[in-house]
Amino acid sequence: MTDKTAKLVIEGRDPIELPIYSGTLGQDVVDVRSLTAHGLFTYDPGFVSTASCESEITYIDGDKGVLLHRGYPIDQLAENADYLDVCYLLLYGELPDNTQKGEFKNIIMHHTMVHEQMHEFFQGFRRDSHPMAIMVGVVGALSAFYHDSLDISNDHHREVAAHRLISKMPTLAAMTYKYSMGQPFMYPRNDLSYGGNFLHMMFSTPAEEYTVNPVLARAMDKIFTLHADHEQNASTSTVRLAGSSGANPFACIAAGIAALWGPAHGGANEAVLNMLEEIGDEANIEEYIKRAKDKDDPFRLMGFGHRVYKNYDPRAKVMKATCDEVLGELGINNDPLLKIAMRLEKIALEDPYFVEKKLYPNVDFYSGIIFKALGIPNDMFTVLFAVGRTPGWIAHWKEMISGSYRIGRPRQLYKGHTQRDFPKS
Repeated sequence: MTDKTAKLVIEGRDPIELPIYSGTLGQDVVDVRSLTAHGLFTYDPGFVSTASCESEITYIDGDKGVLLHRGYPIDQLAENADYLDVCYLLLYGELPDNTQKGEFKNIIMHHTMVHEQMHEFFQGFRRDSHPMAIMVGVVGALSAFYHDSLDISNDHHREVAAHRLISKMPTLAAMTYKYSMGQPFMYPRNDLSYGGNFLHMMFSTPAEEYTVNPVLARAMDKIFTLHADHEQNASTSTVRLAGSSGANPFACIAAGIAALWGPAHGGANEAVLNMLEEIGDEANIEEYIKRAKDKDDPFRLMGFGHRVYKNYDPRAKVMKATCDEVLGELGINNDPLLKIAMRLEKIALEDPYFVEKKLYPNVDFYSGIIFKALGIPNDMFTVLFAVGRTPGWIAHWKEMISGSYRIGRPRQLYKGHTQRDFPKS
């Protein structure tokens, strides 16, 4: 498995040999598991230098701007495949043929309804609850409604749970929106596409006919595709960690949603719109650009640069084209926030400060603009991210459960008090 080793030399100890493994792509990794036998372990806050698992699902090269799902570049998938193709690819390792795609689509689109009692479950939330708070609750609650797919050691149960989650996430997301608006829930339509059905459940009402715009439906499909997986990020790692305890898949995905909620992760696209609202007017842009360049100013431009990508985010190129299509289809050119966004985009692509630091507009920047144009409120942005990311979470959960795994148990560098006695009275 390896023909290379590293030697760790610590003063006063015998050298420790550690195996070095090579993946099909990416950096070599040093296997440090044997360190515990020597009374040692590594210190790596945030686990940014630690491979927590082996995986065959997604590969990222941030320096080169590469994102591959099962070997396929994300831009090729976004242009040539639809979201359900990508779901199938992530779950099963290969793109579906026509028969497989038909069967998979039939399963997903005919299981989009949720148990009728879920409607009553929503009544326990305040109308002004953050949609992500509701999603954490209702997705976790699926385990209370679907007892027949909770045995994680059963291949069929895992399959059924995966299908249910991909099918029902858009329904729950749309229900969350409708609940906050005080509008009736709209049942899914099996004759529509995945993205088109979501738009139908979000924006139609029983009072009048609603026709899904095919351009907007395709845009939703691409948005979901571009968010489908992103390797071992915070939410995916959370799903894996929760799953390592043997928790059921619905609970694991709810844990992933909770991690995604954070503004440093899935909340970034919501933060983009909040930033545009703070800027308020095109006349204020220069002032805010100066503040963004001032390292002593706490203001930061949201939606520019990426922790992983030190080059252009490969998803952003596709998302920009989709953004242009949506704005063109809707004929939006007078929205003040969108004007600010377009001006910021131009500055980021031309200003030497942003170009040198590679602070390019990222996928969150463009998705935030699209959601704003579609009339989706800011606090629903991360919910849509969660819908798109579901197949990635499930694929990683299935990969872990299907293989050899141990319950996650990170170590710590203890810096507290040494043992001390309780004070006597």
